[in-house]
Amino acid sequence: MAPTQPTETTHDLPWWKTAVVYQVYPRSFADADGDGVGDLPGILSKVDHIADLGVDCVWMSPFYESPMRDNGYDVSDHCAIDPVFGTLEDFDALVEALHERGIRLIVDFVPNHVSSDHPWFVEAVSDPDSERRDWFIWADPAPGGGPPFNWTASFTEESAWELDEASGQYYLHLFLPEQPDLNWSNPAVEAAQHDVLRFWLDRGVDGFRIDVINAIGKDPEPRDVPERMEGIAHVVLTHHETAMPLIRRIRALVDPPEVERLVVGEVVTGDLEQQASYCGDGDGVSCTVNFVSIGTKWDRDQWHLLIAGMEDAYADHDATWPSYVLSNHDNPRQRTRYGGSEARARSAAVLLLTVRGTPSLYQGEELGLEDAVIPAGTEVDPGGRDGCRAPIPWTIEAPHGWGEDTWLPFPPDAGARSVEAQRADSTSVLALYKQLLAARKASPALQQGSLELLARTDDVLAYRRIHGDDERIVAVNFGDAPADVTDLAGTVVVASNGLGAGRPFSGRLGPDEAVVLQP
Repeated sequence: MAPTQPTETTHDLPWWKTAVVYQVYPRSFADADGDGVGDLPGILSKVDHIADLGVDCVWMSPFYESPMRDNGYDVSDHCAIDPVFGTLEDFDALVEALHERGIRLIVDFVPNHVSSDHPWFVEAVSDPDSERRDWFIWADPAPGGGPPFNWTASFTEESAWELDEASGQYYLHLFLPEQPDLNWSNPAVEAAQHDVLRFWLDRGVDGFRIDVINAIGKDPEPRDVPERMEGIAHVVLTHHETAMPLIRRIRALVDPPEVERLVVGEVVTGDLEQQASYCGDGDGVSCTVNFVSIGTKWDRDQWHLLIAGMEDAYADHDATWPSYVLSNHDNPRQRTRYGGSEARARSAAVLLLTVRGTPSLYQGEELGLEDAVIPAGTEVDPGGRDGCRAPIPWTIEAPHGWGEDTWLPFPPDAGARSVEAQRADSTSVLALYKQLLAARKASPALQQGSLELLARTDDVLAYRRIHGDDERIVAVNFGDAPADVTDLAGTVVVASNGLGAGRPFSGRLGPDEAVVLQP
């Protein structure tokens, strides 16, 4: 196979440093066969929407064969497409369609665990003497019986150790009991997972987003931890030195010097310095998922501190590169978190797409969607994340381009916020995202320029981006009252309210309004 490659960029940085990444969650993006579940042909049918938006790279969440106890993050065959999503031929067609439009594709790689239905684990459980037994992490019961250590798992907050009654040993699972952890200290596991990476590279992908990458390196001498450290805060957020050699070898395989591919690490931490420590020019991941930006409230001082902290943590522009994200499949949508205000959602878009680094945009953010309301007793996801995973409404009329019975209900005001409705409105949230993405692509300062926070005493966050002779000033009013910013002058490039582009800036920002200026 010789997949079509997207057009190379003309700037002097790796393509991913100036790219905007768009996350597609396959179950909820588009439904081609009318069964109420999104699929690969559905994504293919909407490729022009992605291209028209103006993004550079698609990150696609898991589509692999899976029993779907964790919606695809419990993989039972790394090299097969789950039938609910389509076929390998559908995948190949999607890769080619994206590449033809100059859009790259990265896919989720889930290295820490597999499904308990995976042949590797089935063999390990059925035969304790199997070579595959050591592909997983086992421990004898505690001296008095019960789990060997006091770790608790994500989602359930119950023990992270599950008893295999046939052998009398416990196996480790940082997440569901049906997601046993792999033992990456076994070279055979690393070799097998490298083969998985090669399989998808051979099919033309441009990199990977790697799920909980820091968790693949584990302390070889597990032990009880103080009660205050139990749970995911200890198990997944323990950043052991054994992880980095494994990560370096992944990066060397995926992104050798003669190519430019993207390796995004999901590093679960609230520490910016620790987050940045996993990045490196060939000596770590390309960039990490920035959970701190997701967790930052709509508050001027908090965002000032975050951006200042990011600039310090990622000060080495050659070795490290920042990223920002406001929403994804694991967290409530930014509009929901910020109180449901469309004005805030619009200003948040300006903020996300103008700070220094690689932004990641979650499907539906360009429509200003909120989380769906999930009736009690109908939840699907074990982690309570159904609301942000609701289907994308494509048409005004129900069922909004889907089959009658969708796997989750639609977000609020689905018809009014649908793609069809917003395409016809030049002041819509969708129109704003297109303007912002076009403005970013046209400005070296916004793509790769330095960032200088401007000192202010009001509720306005302001910063300057400069690259060469190109300059932009961004101002975001986090306050509930209008703000006088007559000290910031220039031509309006994009305003969050959709008005005034190409005109001199009035020097006034309404509540929760933002503007991009060219001095």
